[in-house]
Amino acid sequence: MKIYTKTGDKGKTSLFGGTRVDKHHIRINAYGTVDELNSWLGLLRDQKMDAHSQEILVATQDKLFTVGAILATDPDKAQLKSGKERLNIPKILLSDAELLEKEIDTMNESLPPMTHFILPGGHTTVSYCHIARTVCRRAERMVSFLHENQPVDELVLIYLNRLSDYLFVLARKLSLDLKANEIKWIPEKKDK
Repeated sequence: MKIYTKTGDKGKTSLFGGTRVDKHHIRINAYGTVDELNSWLGLLRDQKMDAHSQEILVATQDKLFTVGAILATDPDKAQLKSGKERLNIPKILLSDAELLEKEIDTMNESLPPMTHFILPGGHTTVSYCHIARTVCRRAERMVSFLHENQPVDELVLIYLNRLSDYLFVLARKLSLDLKANEIKWIPEKKDK
């Protein structure tokens, strides 16, 4: 596989199915942001943490490749006129989002109740997790915008929404595991 093809030298790229679009097309922004998220998850996974969390992050990275493939596919070319799938693109399943819900519930059992918003930080690993969470939210916004213009499988939106929730709770769990201080955000009171 040749890495450079020079076909994108004029600001265009190809979707799965062959459709050429501008590199700043919302579809490219959507899956590009998912790719960025996947890279942040790789950095997060490389940090010191329990093996189970690392395994979930590997599984999540795999699912994000699926999300990227879905988003990189021209919906008009994904199916034949008969309705049969033309391209063999994997799917995101409801069970993928439900796995994240189960993980969230399990982690929440060991965490102190949250009474305030929490300032991101406290430990490098926790900070990486919060960065991944915010990139996930941006990916979700991009996919939502794409969905307004070209329908996207709603399970992709569900998965990204659940993943950002998972990353928030994982950041709290990592804070606890690493004995990092969670700093509560307490709004300043205005003088009257």
